[in-house]
This record gives sequence, structure tokens and C-alpha cells, in this order.
Amino acid sequence: MRCILENAYVYGLNENKDIEILISDDGINKARISDSSADFSVDGEAFSVFKNCAVFPGFVDVHTHLREPGFSYKETVESGTAAAAAGGCTVICSMPNLSPSPFSKENLDRQLEIIERDAKIKVIPYGRITKNGEDLADMEEMADFVVAFSDDGIGVQTEEVMRRAMTESARLGKIIAAHCEDDVLRAGGAIHAGKYAKEHNIPGISSESEWKQIERDIKLAKETGCAYHVCHISTKESVQLIREAKANGVNITCETGPHYLVMDENDLVDHGNYKMNPPLRSKEDREALVEGVRDGTIDMIATDHAPHSEEEKSKGLEKSLMGIVGLETAFPILYTELVKKGVITLERLIDMMSTVPSERFSLSRGEIFGEKGSFTVFSLDTEYEIDPEKFLSKGRNTPFGGKKVFGKCLMTVCDGKIVYNAL
Repeated sequence: MRCILENAYVYGLNENKDIEILISDDGINKARISDSSADFSVDGEAFSVFKNCAVFPGFVDVHTHLREPGFSYKETVESGTAAAAAGGCTVICSMPNLSPSPFSKENLDRQLEIIERDAKIKVIPYGRITKNGEDLADMEEMADFVVAFSDDGIGVQTEEVMRRAMTESARLGKIIAAHCEDDVLRAGGAIHAGKYAKEHNIPGISSESEWKQIERDIKLAKETGCAYHVCHISTKESVQLIREAKANGVNITCETGPHYLVMDENDLVDHGNYKMNPPLRSKEDREALVEGVRDGTIDMIATDHAPHSEEEKSKGLEKSLMGIVGLETAFPILYTELVKKGVITLERLIDMMSTVPSERFSLSRGEIFGEKGSFTVFSLDTEYEIDPEKFLSKGRNTPFGGKKVFGKCLMTVCDGKIVYNAL
């Protein structure tokens, strides 16, 4: 297969270029660059030409849920990594909400075996921080095989346990990636404790349930010297705390999700596809998150891709399980709502989806050009409607179904192999 991308935007270059992509029978590709597509013309050789494309390094998503082992009816490593590739990812990190849970090397090995067998792109798992919320996981024996440690979905509830975890993680040179949520302050809530919750008599989740743990953990990170990462921040207070911690020299980074940047409680519909944890919060919170993206307080964007079955998401906002899918929609949503509207530049978006997460978590995203290239190709001018029935993920639980967006993934290549091809 031979294709030419005419006048393509290439991340990292100052001007558009023509790109030739060669794919041989064994799947290995070679990408090269030129000032003119005429340089690629070969008499008698057929090739396809595509215009107005963009070539990016593969996206790196540090917060995904692949559900296997234990919950393969929701997602498998195979289906989840296929979805990731279709969204432009070449590296993802899978959270430990599994059965058995990876709090020991023995349990982790079951996940690693499935990844080795079925993953279409690079997958690096997280290890658990604790075994049961109190006793630390076998962090040392897992350290060489995991990207970081997290108790995502629950959070470490006591200061004493988090201090021990940060001390051990610092000794091992690993990151603590914290799901910050105080169970007492959450008080069994379902959505943000705001206007919609009051109007519809739905139990609310306070903003304080998130930012109070961040406040606690910042103090501990400074005390222990631990590299600390805050997962899926959603409140204006969280943004300000992290901004101040960075100014004070704390080794801290954070992420937010696409949905928190483009939606808030005013967009809620009483359907499970609008329920996630943390919840969609107020307009003021969303605006603070956007400003945090603009000024660099928020380092990266991660999807928190969380597939569930249709039945699990059919019980409305109050009783459905929490979580939405996002691997296949992240870039088009953010490109359409933030880049095309002039909120941030395209370069800033790619930095947040690829460069920064790869650097912070010491992940090799690969180089764009060469025989072992890793990159993704998007048609930025293509407008289309998001159709969950066409997802490669098993999950259909998205609030973006039917939304018109720009930015269609045409191809993703990982280590020289085509892992997604819509050309």
C-alpha cells in the first residue's frame, strides 16, 4: 500500500509538508517527508492521495479501564485497544479496577498475560496502592511492571495510609496517581451537588469531597517527596490548589477528562450516559478547568474510558453505574470545541494528549518517521456525527452520541504496524 498525504500538517514542524507512507505485506511501514508530492511519483505505480490531513505522534492515554480480567462483558483488552487505536492512541495505561485486583505480582501476571496475547497497541497497567484500603499492596514486587500505583474508583481514605504509600512509592521511584474522593463527604451522592440535583431531588456529590483529599495529598507529597498525579480533576478549587502547589515546588501533575472541559451540569439529562465520577459540575467549575488548561495548571487530558453494559447504564442518573467511554471521541470533541473555537491551539492539544503524559509517566510513544514509526493520521476537515453503534469498544455509554464533530481518524500506526486503517 502506498499513500501520499498532500500538504499535511505534521506536529513539530513549522510548515505543512507532503508525506509518503509505504506499507509492505508484513505490515511494516515507512514514512518520509518531502517538499513536493511530485517527488513521490513513480511511473506505473498506483497510490492514493489524501489532502488536508494531520500527522500526530500517537496519543498517550494514562487513564483507561479495559475491564479484563474479571469484567469482560463490559470490555476486553482486545476490544479496548482496538477502540484506542481508532481514536489515535498508541499507548494507554489501564486502571486496576479488575478481578483479581492487581495488588500482587501474581494477580498482575494474569492481566499481563492477556495484554501480551491480545493488545493491539502498547498497554501498561497500574498496580494497586492498597489491598483493601488499609494494607499496602505488594508495591515493590510490582514496581518494574506497572506505570504507577492507583486505587482508582475508591481513593485512599486515611492520611496515615496515604503517607505510607507515598513514602514507599518515593523509595521505588514511582508515581502515585490518586482518585481523590472522601467517602464521608461524598455521602452516597450520584451527581454534582448543584442546581440540577436540587431541582430533581437527586443526592449530590459535593466539590469538597474531591478538593479536600487533594489538599491533604499535596501536604503529604511535599513531606515525602513523592511524585504525585491527580486523576480527573473537576472542581475550581482543585485547579487552584494544584496551581499553588506547583508554584510552591511540589512534584505534582494532574489530568482532566474531555467531558469536564466541554460539558457541565446544565447539560445533564436523566440518563446513565451522563453519569460519571467525578460528576459534571457547575459552569464555573468548567470555566476554571478550561483556564487551567490554558495556563498549564492542568498538564494532560485522559479519557477515563469506562465501558459498562447497556443494562448497567439504563437506570437514570441516580442508579446507573458511573462512567462513560471516551477513547474514540476524545480528539474530535476537543478539536471541535476547543481548537476550532480558538480556546487553545492544536499544538497545545497534542502536547496534552501525547507529549506531556509520555514524559511524566516515562512512556515511549515512538517517533513519527522511520520503519518503526508510531503515529496517527486525522482528516481535520471531515465533519461527521458520532454514532456509538460504530464504536469498536464494547461500551456505547457516551453523552456525545449524535453530536457533529470535526477530526476523523484515518490511520494509526504503532511500532511500524497499522493498528487502525479507515483509508
